[in-house]
Amino acid sequence: MPNPYFSFKQFTVYHDRCAMKVGTDGVLLGAWTDVLSARHILDIGTGTGLISLMLAQRCDARIKAIDIDRDAVEQAKGNIAASPWKDRIEVELQDVCRYSPDTRFDVIVSNPPYFVNSLKCPDEQRNTARHTDNLDFENLIAAVSRLLHAEGTFSVIIPTDGMDVFLSTALRYGLHLSRQTLVHTKPGAIPKRVLLAFRQQPVQCVTNDLTIELSRHVYSDEYTALTKDFYLKM
Repeated sequence: MPNPYFSFKQFTVYHDRCAMKVGTDGVLLGAWTDVLSARHILDIGTGTGLISLMLAQRCDARIKAIDIDRDAVEQAKGNIAASPWKDRIEVELQDVCRYSPDTRFDVIVSNPPYFVNSLKCPDEQRNTARHTDNLDFENLIAAVSRLLHAEGTFSVIIPTDGMDVFLSTALRYGLHLSRQTLVHTKPGAIPKRVLLAFRQQPVQCVTNDLTIELSRHVYSDEYTALTKDFYLKM
């Protein structure tokens, strides 16, 4: 039986009711996203609530976490209720394409579904979490452009093979790339993931690379620095 929870330094995430378990993608996004001046954050497709919890640990913002999966929402609510930041994070069962809050957000984050036209598994909940049928890149970006504050930032992690389509779609909706980090699992490996941040005003884009492991279980200095406030053994 897989472990039903994952323990971090300041909180625990149960993920046995969620299709997508705690993983490196979510941890990367939660640690990488710029929240320096954040006051209102939206986490689209929150799943377990992991990214919202990480962002709450890093700033004092109020956070809205939404998902279309009822089991994920209930599990995220439980994870957040047991955390030190339960008063600042609100979880809702919401489709972002129909979401109309009273405020715009100065930080929006998403670890979105990313498999397009690929073979599906029999688990419908897992399909919803991993495939773009329910939330493709265009629908996500359209929602972000509607919900993002004029001075806000949208941060996302996606596979590198979807980057060109994502960037061109974002530009059509007036979102300009401001920061990009290519993620390598080990030195010399082709990056399979990329972290992207967008703003509504054209800016000089800051680009870099991040290597996770130098060898088996030997983590790079930059990955350790990014995640040491969260992982127990960092």
